[in-house]
Amino acid sequence: QKPLNHIECIKLKQNKKTPPICSSDNADFAWYKDLESCVTPLPKTNNPEESAGGALEDWPDRAFAVPPRIIRGTIQDMNAEKFREDNEVWKERIAHYKKIVPELSHGRFRNIMDMNAYLGGFAASMLKYPSWVMNVVPVDAEKQTLGVIFERGLIGTYQDWCEGFSTYPRTYDMIHAGGLFSLYERRCDLTLILLEMDRILRPEGTVVLRDNVETLTKVERIVKGMKWKSQLVDHEKGPNNPEKILVAVKSYWTGQPSNKNNDNNNNSNN
Repeated sequence: QKPLNHIECIKLKQNKKTPPICSSDNADFAWYKDLESCVTPLPKTNNPEESAGGALEDWPDRAFAVPPRIIRGTIQDMNAEKFREDNEVWKERIAHYKKIVPELSHGRFRNIMDMNAYLGGFAASMLKYPSWVMNVVPVDAEKQTLGVIFERGLIGTYQDWCEGFSTYPRTYDMIHAGGLFSLYERRCDLTLILLEMDRILRPEGTVVLRDNVETLTKVERIVKGMKWKSQLVDHEKGPNNPEKILVAVKSYWTGQPSNKNNDNNNNSNN
């Protein structure tokens, strides 16, 4: 069983120095970091009965309660009020998604990925549906919020979207990404990201992308070449918002046999 805090551990380390307590100032950031032989420190507390970092609500209230990391001010420029506002924003967005993707509320999408999860608001707002969401925090994101996602009781991981994602082909029924392509358009070829999405998305799976209209126009040109059926729709606030939504469906198609193969078959028959 994991300890509630490290009060006893710190006392033991006064006599037993190995392994030491890690000195890293950001234990949450683990992408391309060398492994160290040390114990990751828990947040400090003075009470042996107190949970380090703060107590968590019971599920499912935990998904919408302000996470301890935000209460402690660990996430830059984020507080309880902004967190609650983010929850309300996602309630409105999911209501809009139900209109432009009616299958969302019919239980068609079981395995879903959010490629730029931020605080996990999309996943939390999807709890009412029979689905689970893999929350991905890009390593290039301005705020590293994976710890907040875990404290909400949600599942998640880090990822550099210029690289392949570690999963089987056709794993996901739906992929959501907000602001992802404007984040990466100066880092790597957007086509490579879309091809990776195509690999992990099942045939006839749905993609919902939010971004500025210039970026989504570039993306739409690429997905048409991938035989995705796409449609650019307005923001939930209306057509005057510079952010748009691209809804796309991965087509189910197979390649046609080549003329050479047909000629070989005809010769065999003769």
